[in-house]
Amino acid sequence: MKQLRNSLPFVLLILSIAVTAQPKKWTLLECVNHALTHNISIARNENTILINSQNVVEAKGRFLPEINVNLRNNISIGNRELFPGNFVDRTDNSTNIGIGVNQSIFNGFRLTNLYKQSQLDLEASQLELNRIKDDVALNVVNAYLNVLFNKERLEVAKAQYTFSKQQLEQVNALVEAGVQPKVNIYDAEATLSADAQSVTVAENNYNLARLTLSQLLQLPYDGFEVEIIAVDNPSETVLYNNAQPVIDYAFSHRNEIKVAEKRIETAKLNTEISKSGYYPSLNFNYGFGSNAFFTNVIDTELPFVEQLDNQKSHAFTLSLNIPVFSRFQNKTAVARSRIQEENSKLGLQQAKLDLESNIQRAFTDAQAAYKAFEAAKTSLKSQKLAFKNAQERYNIGVMNAFELEQSRVRLVNAESTLINAKYDFVFKTKVLDFYMGKPLTH
Repeated sequence: MKQLRNSLPFVLLILSIAVTAQPKKWTLLECVNHALTHNISIARNENTILINSQNVVEAKGRFLPEINVNLRNNISIGNRELFPGNFVDRTDNSTNIGIGVNQSIFNGFRLTNLYKQSQLDLEASQLELNRIKDDVALNVVNAYLNVLFNKERLEVAKAQYTFSKQQLEQVNALVEAGVQPKVNIYDAEATLSADAQSVTVAENNYNLARLTLSQLLQLPYDGFEVEIIAVDNPSETVLYNNAQPVIDYAFSHRNEIKVAEKRIETAKLNTEISKSGYYPSLNFNYGFGSNAFFTNVIDTELPFVEQLDNQKSHAFTLSLNIPVFSRFQNKTAVARSRIQEENSKLGLQQAKLDLESNIQRAFTDAQAAYKAFEAAKTSLKSQKLAFKNAQERYNIGVMNAFELEQSRVRLVNAESTLINAKYDFVFKTKVLDFYMGKPLTH
């Protein structure tokens, strides 16, 4: 018991090291969250939002008065002609102090519309960020499913290799028993070599799929592993009966549509901003100033502070500017804004057409993928029965090795086709879920 107690800490240490040495396996949710946190496009768009937030602050600040303080000191040194023919070495020192306030009272609602426009730009950038996040999440899901797909293909290739190895052992036994000719051993060995090559190709494809996902997540490839989850055979219940509900939902909720609508609002505000050039503008200015002056010619100047107090002054200005002729600048500015407004409306129509086209294509692809999946299941079932029958015929000597290999190849192709069809159908339904706003990680 004492030896057991003494060795227990060492055993626990070994177990902890073994657990720590195991690579982390990334789940689908972890992959999506990591991509949304570290993606460069997302980070850049987040910076765009920060810039647009500052633009809102700047637009709001234009409503406030502008205040400036100015200080100026001037020294003049040198000969100066006080009277004709009378020059003196004179030094002058003058100081001016002033403060100015400028406030726009009315400028054709330009500041108001600029502020609204900055808010719309901020909202549009936030919607654009959401759109980018959706695209990134869809790409990660696609890459993750591709890893699972290639993993399953690898397992099938390994199973075929194991089967071919067992088949070779069986052929060797039958040849030794004199039931089959020795040439069948060579055929079985060739099949085993081909299956070994298939395993190598499948491993390479699996590694490439992991590499693609790791690069998408900006993670080191060495030691990168994902959580292998079982993708159940999909059923027709996950299909949408009609593409129109998906289209209607997308038109109301998709971010690319909302961004296009915001651009229309922004274009309309830009037209109103251009119209402000037709309105008169009213500005108020206030100025306060004082000065002090010293020279070496006379010595009767008052002290600096007293001079500033005696010479202080106030100035009030109310200016009205009425545009009469702007050399067509206002007219052309409004015309350009209205054209841009029409372009933004066309942009919304194009966004809807593109979205509807993508959804219709995804819906059609999902329908076709399900039919292909059902056909692949039926084909695999038939190929399994055919191969079982071929094995029995081969064992009793009715079928030769070449015919058995052809039957096995058809079975392998049927299994591969089913895997392809299953994952193709799963991803196509994920695309439709994507347009319906459903979580992609479930």
